[in-house]
Amino acid sequence: MAEQPLHAVNRRHLEELTGDLGIWQHASGTVPDRGFGTCTDDVARALTVDLLHARELGWEPVRHSAWRSLRLLRDAWSPTGARFRNVRSADGAWLDAAGTEDTQGRGVLALGLALAEPLEPAFAADTLMLFANALPTARRLGSLRAIASCIVGCTAALTGDVLHQELRGVTSAALRDITGRLRDAFPTGDAAAEWPWPEPILAYENAILPRALMVAGSWLGDTEAAGLGLRVLEWLTVVQRTASGGYSPIGNRGWWRRDGTRARFDQQPIEAASQLLACEAAYALASDAHWLASAERAYGWFLGDNDSRLPVADPATGGCHDGLEPTRVNLNQGAESTLMWLTALEHMRALRRAGSVPATDRTTDQRPDTAPTSPAAPATTAARQPGG
Repeated sequence: MAEQPLHAVNRRHLEELTGDLGIWQHASGTVPDRGFGTCTDDVARALTVDLLHARELGWEPVRHSAWRSLRLLRDAWSPTGARFRNVRSADGAWLDAAGTEDTQGRGVLALGLALAEPLEPAFAADTLMLFANALPTARRLGSLRAIASCIVGCTAALTGDVLHQELRGVTSAALRDITGRLRDAFPTGDAAAEWPWPEPILAYENAILPRALMVAGSWLGDTEAAGLGLRVLEWLTVVQRTASGGYSPIGNRGWWRRDGTRARFDQQPIEAASQLLACEAAYALASDAHWLASAERAYGWFLGDNDSRLPVADPATGGCHDGLEPTRVNLNQGAESTLMWLTALEHMRALRRAGSVPATDRTTDQRPDTAPTSPAAPATTAARQPGG
C-alpha cells in the first residue's frame, strides 16, 4: 500500500462553514445548513484545528479564528450548571441548559491543548480561567469518552508552563483519579479475553479510550494504564483491518454489539481520525514502527484506501464528506467530518516528521492478525507528549 501524499493546509471549506457563532454543524452538500445551528462540540474541535494550523502557518493567520472559538466556549459555559451548553440556534439562542458529558469532555480537551501551546499571553490567560472553571466537573463524569477527552486535555495542560502551582496540583490529582477510573472500567482475565472492551458495544470515537490511557500512563508513569492502552489499541487495530491489510472502521449503521455482527457502513471520519491519533500516542510510547504503519492506514482511509476505494476528503477545498457507503460517499460535508480530516492531516504531517524509519518501512506491517495476549510494556524512554 503506497503512502498517501500530505497536502498543504487548506481552510477554504472550514471558512465557508463558519459564521459569527462558530462553525455550522451541518451542510447540504458543501453549503452550510444554518437550520441546525452550531454546537460547542464543533467549536472545541475548531479551536483544536486552529492550534494545529498555527504550528504550520504561524499564529497570525489563525488568531482571529482561535479567539472566536475561545469566546464561544466562554459563552457556552454555564456557571450555574457548571457545564458547557452545546446546541445553539442560528439566532444565537441556546437550546439546552447543559450539554452532554461528551461536550464537557471536548471542551476540557480543547482548552488543555491550548494551554500546551506557546500562544499570546492574553489568549493563554483567558484559556486558563475557563479551564480552571471546567476542570472540577471532570471527576463527576460517567461517560468513558468524556473521561478520556478530559484525560488528554489534563495531560496536555500539564505539559505546558501556564498552570500556576495550585492549579497544577489540582489538575494532576484529577488526572490520576480519572485515569484510574478509565483503567478500571476495562475487563480483566477471562472476560477481557472474550471481549476486551469496557462496553457491550463498539460505537463512536472508540480509539480515544486507549489513546487516553497511553497518554496519561506515560505522563504519570502508570505502566498498567499505558500497557492496557497499547493492548486495547492493538485489538481495535486488528478487528478493523481488512483481509488486504487496510483500515475499515466500525460503521455507524448499527455499530458492533458484542453478540452481533459489526456494521461495515456508514463509516465516519471521526473513527479514522481517532484511530490515527491513538496510533500516534502508541508510537510516542513504544517507538514501534508498527504504529506508524497503522496511522498511515487510518490516514489513507480519507484519501481512498478504504473498502469502497473512494476518497472521503477533498484536499482541494479542505472539506470532507460525512461518511462512506458501499458504492458512494455521503455528499454532505459538515463540520465534524471536515474538522476530523483537517486534524488527521496535521497529525500525519507531524508523525512523518517525527518518524525515525524510512517511509517505505512505515507502510509495511508484518504483524499477524491476532491481538496480543500479554501486557505490552511501554518504553521507559518514550517522549511525554500531550497527544493533542
